[in-house]
Amino acid sequence: QRQGFYSTKNETGYGLLCHKTQESLLSSASGYNNYRGILNWCVVMLVLNNARLFLENLLRYGVLVDPIQVISLFLHDPYSWPAACLLIGSEPVGFLVHCINMAIMLTFPAAVVLLVPSMTPVGGAFVLGIYTILFLKLYSYKDVNMWCRELSTVKAKKLARSLSCPSAQHLNGGDRKVCYPGNLTIRDMYYFVFAPTLCYELNFPRSPKIRTSFLLRRLFEMVSKKKNMLSFLFQWMIPIIQSSMKPLEDMDLSRMTERLLRLAVPNHLLWLIFFYWFFHSSMNFTAELLRFGDRQFYKDWWNSETVTYFWQNWNIPVHKWCLRHFYKPLLRRGFSKMVSQSAVFFLSAFFHEYLVSVPLRMFRLWAFTGMMAQLPLAWFVGRFLRGNYGNAAVWISLIIGQPFAVLMYVHDYYVLHFRQEAD
Repeated sequence: QRQGFYSTKNETGYGLLCHKTQESLLSSASGYNNYRGILNWCVVMLVLNNARLFLENLLRYGVLVDPIQVISLFLHDPYSWPAACLLIGSEPVGFLVHCINMAIMLTFPAAVVLLVPSMTPVGGAFVLGIYTILFLKLYSYKDVNMWCRELSTVKAKKLARSLSCPSAQHLNGGDRKVCYPGNLTIRDMYYFVFAPTLCYELNFPRSPKIRTSFLLRRLFEMVSKKKNMLSFLFQWMIPIIQSSMKPLEDMDLSRMTERLLRLAVPNHLLWLIFFYWFFHSSMNFTAELLRFGDRQFYKDWWNSETVTYFWQNWNIPVHKWCLRHFYKPLLRRGFSKMVSQSAVFFLSAFFHEYLVSVPLRMFRLWAFTGMMAQLPLAWFVGRFLRGNYGNAAVWISLIIGQPFAVLMYVHDYYVLHFRQEAD
């Protein structure tokens, strides 16, 4: 056996044996599975064949691709992207786009006002006021259409009357009522943008016609009251404010109190004239042009016996918006009335500070503090003062509170800008 073993080993070493029992690689019994080279060969063949086809097509037809034609195709018919439209139209994505748009609407104008040196405080306040109104309007537009979409999914037999399609008696002037989603038009949206309201609805009450005499009276009031406001500002208020800088710098309490009381009367008269100019003359002028039927822009706030009643009645468009889109949704989410009311005042305080501090390019929180101070003041007046005493307390808070904030902002603005320039 040992001799046979050595003989076999020698034969193999010298190459005498070169065969053994084995299967061909392509046979299933071989167990071979590495066909990477064949796969590469297939890829090379496909590339060469398609290159020939591409060259043949190019020689026969030339270059037919026109990028302008492709772009015009999608712009002409945006529904050529059904998958993209479904994705963008989905509620989560749409809500995200809406939130981004609303955030940009508040932050971008503020950034421009803060960063552009040529922007004046008056111009900045005007621009931010317009964007704030547009922000509140679009928020209401989104909410109402969302409610209508939710109502449209409910069976008609469960609804006594659809809130998205009011009865014809609600409409005046022969205007045809609109039902969701028939209201989703550019014309409807722009009517709401220019209408003197912050709360959207599908069918606004409309007046029968435009009254020319009423329109001219409101226009005359707008011009005359504007002149009165400018006269009060330049002839009466600015000299008092300028003379108040020295007592404020010296922290002379008695002189500061005297200047505050001197400023209180013209400031309050200016505020009253502004109220009449904006809420009565200007908004009625706009409503008459658009045949907007709901003219209740204010109620009898001058009879307010509580601070809460004043804030509910002096600015009806803002009050309706807060009640409809902020206060009641918080109650439905389980928050208490006190927490919801505090949240409304906090939101109002934010926008007051936003409209004052950003145009002045300084953040002192006087407007914010003044608005938040209305909460304890409302509690005190409602609990301890009634009747004429409560009404007097409301008037005193209006007459004294506003000029105090005005003096604080003017003093800080003067110190921040003019004193630094003098130094």
